[in-house]
Amino acid sequence: MALEHADVLRAAHLARLGLSDADAAHYLEDLGRILEMVDQLQTLDTEGVAPLAHPLDATQRLRADEVTETDRRDHFQRCAPAVEQGLYLVPRVVE
Repeated sequence: MALEHADVLRAAHLARLGLSDADAAHYLEDLGRILEMVDQLQTLDTEGVAPLAHPLDATQRLRADEVTETDRRDHFQRCAPAVEQGLYLVPRVVE
């Protein structure tokens, strides 16, 4: 896929990036090389290759799912301007 200068400027506009013409020319070369690499990857035979979530066979170390803090809801609700049945009352913003 061949990119043009206008394509880079349009992508920058959509991403809300301020891009000068000189920068766009630089990015045009970089994006062209990236797209060439993607084209090379598309030619690889991946039949029978299972997708991986991570290339390494590692497990995530997780902490125990235990409560470590005390319930301070009553303390915080005493400071709130309006509370009813354990819920914070806020002004209506949508009619």
